[in-house]
Amino acid sequence: MDIFSPFQIFADFVTYDWLNITEQSYLAGVVNFWIYDVLKISILLIVINYFMGITRYYFPMEKVRDLLTRKNWYGTQYLFAAILGVVTPFCSCSSIPLFMGFLSAGIPLGVTFAFLISSPLVNESSLFLFPSVFGIKITLLYNLLGIFIAVTGGYLIQKMKFEKYIQPDILAFTGKKKLIQRYEGQYVPLSERIKLWTSEMWDITKKIYPYVLLGVTLGALIHGLVPESFISNTLSGASLWSVPTATLLGVPLYANSISVIPIIEALVGKGVPMGTALAFMTATVTLSIPEALMLKKLLKWQLLAMFFGITTVGIILMGYLFNVI
Repeated sequence: MDIFSPFQIFADFVTYDWLNITEQSYLAGVVNFWIYDVLKISILLIVINYFMGITRYYFPMEKVRDLLTRKNWYGTQYLFAAILGVVTPFCSCSSIPLFMGFLSAGIPLGVTFAFLISSPLVNESSLFLFPSVFGIKITLLYNLLGIFIAVTGGYLIQKMKFEKYIQPDILAFTGKKKLIQRYEGQYVPLSERIKLWTSEMWDITKKIYPYVLLGVTLGALIHGLVPESFISNTLSGASLWSVPTATLLGVPLYANSISVIPIIEALVGKGVPMGTALAFMTATVTLSIPEALMLKKLLKWQLLAMFFGITTVGIILMGYLFNVI
C-alpha cells in the first residue's frame, strides 16, 4: 500500500458504489482516474507549497545557490537533483508542485529540470517492479540511462541560460521582507508566520490550480478513451520509425509507470521490440499534454518547448539503444 492508496479507495467508492458506473467501461476509467489524480495532485500542491513557504522563511537559499554553483561541485548538483527525483514517488504532473517550489526558492533552473525529468522517469516501479518483469540487466540499464537523460537535460537547459523564460510572477515572493519590516528588531509571533506561509501557499496554488484541473481532465479523457489494442497495433512494427512513433504516441497520454508496465509487458510479449515498448512507456510517464498545460503557467513557450524537445530526443535515443542490445 502506498501513501496515495486512500485516494484510490475513495475514487473506487465514488466511481463504482456511489455513481454505480460499470467497472471496466471507458467512463469508469475516466471518472476514476480524474477523482484520484485531482485528490492526489491537490494535496501535493497544498502541502509542498506550504512547506516551501516555511523553507523560504527559515532556510538561507543564498547559501544553497552558492553551493550549487561552485565550480568544484560543477555537474554534481544535477546528479543530486536527479537522485532526489528517483526517491520521490511522483508522476509527471505530481512532480510540478515541488518543481515550482524549487523555482520560487531560487534553485538553479537546470537543477530543477533535472529533478522534473528524473522524478517520473526513474521511480519506484523502475526500481522494484522492473526486475521481475524485464530482468536485472534491463532494470539497471534503464535506470542509469534515465538518470543520465535527467542530468544531461538539466545541464543543457542551464547552459542555454533560459531563466528569462520563467514566468516572473512565480518568482516574486516578498512576504518575508514585509514581515521583517513590520516586526524589525522584535520577535515575530508564530501566528503571523503561519499567516505568511498560508498566504504564500494560497497565492501560488491559485495561480496554477485551474491548469491542474484542465490538465487532469484532459489526461483522464485520454487515459480512459485510448484502448490498449490501438497502442499494440500501432507499435507492432519493427521499422526504423517505430521508436519515434512510440515516443510521439506516448507523449499525449498520461499515466504513471505502475499502470503502464502491464501494457509494456503485453506489448513485448506480442513481439514489439523492447526499446520501442520502453520508449512508449518513458514518454507516457515523463511527458504529457496535461503536464504541458500545467507547466505553461510557470514557463514561457520557448523553455517549455526546449524541455519537451530535449527529453523527447533522449527517450528516442534510449529506445534505439535498447533495440540494438
